[in-house]
Formats: sequence, C-alpha cells, structure tokens
Amino acid sequence: MAGSTLASPTAEAAAPAPPAASGRDTWRRFRRHRLAVVSVGVLGFLVLAVVVGGWVWPVAIDEIDFAATLQGPSWAHPLGTDDLGQDLLARMIYGGRISLAVGFAAMVVATLVGVVVGALAGMSRRFLDPFLMWLTDLFLSLPQLPLLLLIIYLFRDQLKQVFGVEGGVFVMIVAVIGGLRWMPVARLVRAQFLSLREKEFVEAARSQGATAWHLVTRHILPNAIGPVIVAATIEVSSAIIAESTLSFLGLGFPPDIPTWGRLLYDAKDHLDVAPHWALFPGAAIFLTVLSINFIGDGLRDALDPRRVL
Repeated sequence: MAGSTLASPTAEAAAPAPPAASGRDTWRRFRRHRLAVVSVGVLGFLVLAVVVGGWVWPVAIDEIDFAATLQGPSWAHPLGTDDLGQDLLARMIYGGRISLAVGFAAMVVATLVGVVVGALAGMSRRFLDPFLMWLTDLFLSLPQLPLLLLIIYLFRDQLKQVFGVEGGVFVMIVAVIGGLRWMPVARLVRAQFLSLREKEFVEAARSQGATAWHLVTRHILPNAIGPVIVAATIEVSSAIIAESTLSFLGLGFPPDIPTWGRLLYDAKDHLDVAPHWALFPGAAIFLTVLSINFIGDGLRDALDPRRVL
C-alpha cells in the first residue's frame, strides 16, 4: 500500500512528459532541415526589418528630391532612389509591412474557410459532403487571375467608400485572395477527418456519448492540425505572389502606397538605367516566398509522425 502511495506522485509528475518530449522531437526533426532553419532566420530578419525599420531609417516615403533621381545605392540612399528621387529603402520598409500583412491575413482567411468546409465535409455522412466537394471542385476549376481582376474591378470603388482608400483595397485583396485559396486546405482537412473519424480513440469517445463538436475540437482537429499548418505556410507565399501580381498589373494598392509589387510595376520602364529599382523589391519577394516554402517543407518533415528521429 505504501509502495503504491509513493508511486502515485511519481506517476502524476511524469504525466506531462509526453507532450514535452513530442515538442522536443518535433524541434529535433525541424533542425535537421538546414534550409528551413536558415529560412526562419531570413524571414525573421525581413519581418523585423519592415516592423522596426521605420524607426531605424526615419525617412519619409513621399520625400521628393529631383536632384537625386534614379541614383544607385549610396550612403545617403542605401538602396538607391526612384524617378522622383524618393528613397527606396524607406519605401520598401513601408511597402513590406503591407505585402506581408496581406500574405498573412489572406492565409488566415483561406485556412479558416478551408478548415470549416473540410471539417463539415469530413464529418458528414450523407448529402453535405458531396455538395461541399462539388463546390470545392467548382472553385478549383475557376481561372483565378481573371476572376481576381473581375472582382477587383467591380467592387473596388464601393469598398473604398466604406473602408477608405488604403483600408478598402486591403480588405478587398485579402478577401479575394483568401476566398479563392481555401480549396486545397479544405480537401486536406476532409481527407484527415475521413481517416481520423474511424480511429479507435474517436470510436471510444463516441461510445461514451461525446457530441460531434466534442469529437472535432478535442480528438480529430488537434490530430489533423499538422498538415494544416504546413498548408497554411504555403498559402502565405501564394498570397504574397498574388498581391504582387495585382500591384504589378496596376490593380492593387494606389500608386502612392509602395508595396513590393507596386515598386516593380513603377520600375519596369527604367530597367536599363536603374536596375536597382526592380532588383531590391524583386529580391525581397523572392527571399520571402522561398523562405516560407522552405519553412513549410521543414514543418512537413517535423510534424510527420512517421519520420524516424
């Protein structure tokens, strides 16, 4: 009896160990992906630069200096200037905040919609699943870029009146990109739910009277979250590319808001005399998207339970 009494606190103290060990194992697997670890540093540097760069380099983005037009990198202008003599470093810092904010906000929208649609389809046993998958296939078959252009053309002015110029364009681009990128997440979540809902631990919870909401939130969704995180990282890079494409086509933010895509659009007519104008925003988009994709690959390997430690 005394032995069991002494053993009980030890067992209780050891109970929280598995999650910690699982977290350490996940980090160990992630560290083995060297490019993913390097990409975390690169992406962290870019995010830190656009967040605190305004205090480190307090130059106005609309300060015009016709005596310094189209200058290359120098001590006064580390990334050079544009055709109006505006400092490109200050404009890239400001525009980077918007480009990254659009990417992460659109990812949240796409992930939330995809998880809800996929969960409803995966838990349905009758008519809802075929209908939601038909709807998903319908959205997948739509040409996304022409549809993006059509929606922006039709609703841009109305949203500007409600949310203002910058806020209206931001809400529109996030809603449109996120609303057209949820389908891969939905199909992934549905596949995970169809597999997990037949597992023994779910059947045991169901036999004890657990509701469908309890099964989803406590048993199925936590075990399906790994692939969703990986898919969400890919959606960030896709949203950044989509925003840059719209800005490059002149249908994104207004000309006075220098997103990275807008900087590329403004630089296209001066590539022969000022290649730096396009090089630096293009490199920022390239490094951001590449880093996010490598981080997604690392998370996929780290969250895969079949991987050998």
